[in-house]
Amino acid sequence: MQIIHTVTELRNALKSQSSIGFLPTMGNLHAGHIHLVALAKQHSKTVVVSIFVNPLQFGANEDFGSYPRTFEEDCEKLQSAGAHIVFAPNVSEMYPDFDGQNLNQSMTITPPPIADVLCGASRPGHFTGVATVVMKLFNIVQPDFAVFGKKDFQQLFIIREMVRQFNLQIEIIAGETIREASGLALSSRNGYLTADEKASAAQLQQCLKQMVQSVQQGNTDFTALTTAASRTLTEHGWRVDYVAICSADTLLPAIRGDKTLVALAAAKLGNTRLIDNIDFSC
Repeated sequence: MQIIHTVTELRNALKSQSSIGFLPTMGNLHAGHIHLVALAKQHSKTVVVSIFVNPLQFGANEDFGSYPRTFEEDCEKLQSAGAHIVFAPNVSEMYPDFDGQNLNQSMTITPPPIADVLCGASRPGHFTGVATVVMKLFNIVQPDFAVFGKKDFQQLFIIREMVRQFNLQIEIIAGETIREASGLALSSRNGYLTADEKASAAQLQQCLKQMVQSVQQGNTDFTALTTAASRTLTEHGWRVDYVAICSADTLLPAIRGDKTLVALAAAKLGNTRLIDNIDFSC
């Protein structure tokens, strides 16, 4: 496995490759990421994994400085998983006008209005940062396939829309959410949870599952369902950001007659913000 830090070296390494799979990450890898590596290997001959904690997608009061950085352990996991190249640029490599404090990235990708709801409502500018860095990485790697986990369903939706609207010749492959035995979705931020919080964290998925079961049994009062789920989480000590049932095709609020849906939630347990979702048909 090669570890590459510059755009020039990466492009040289990929010149002769005809089938490239790509997984963008911010490191601190877990079994969910390794599942995505395996998925990329199924579709391509060369798998590139980027490790870059992107400052552009963090808000002023978010955890950019404390975000876990575990580069050596990550590389060991990726080598065992059979990745071929790790691309680990520094900030100056990704943002050429970075002056040591400010990114000075004056040109960015503006996502569609759907980026301003759900997670985007409480994290203004987040998806602009995500879309911009992913577009940069796509331009650098030039992959045939790119894999993203379903755990961040809104991110997956926005990336797919960016690829479609910019006519990028990249196939986006969605990986299923990998969970702990309790049902808690694996996340790099789970490490922030205390032991007691982690024991309670599966409540997020449980509320989503209850909503999904109700809808599949014929209940289409989506407002009542999401209100009840939000109340349940609040009663168990969560600070709820949102609970929603949306069309999986548009991410707009679900209406009666929609057949492909997604139940989504984001909430804080202690100081840790967790997200989860379940996509389903009815």
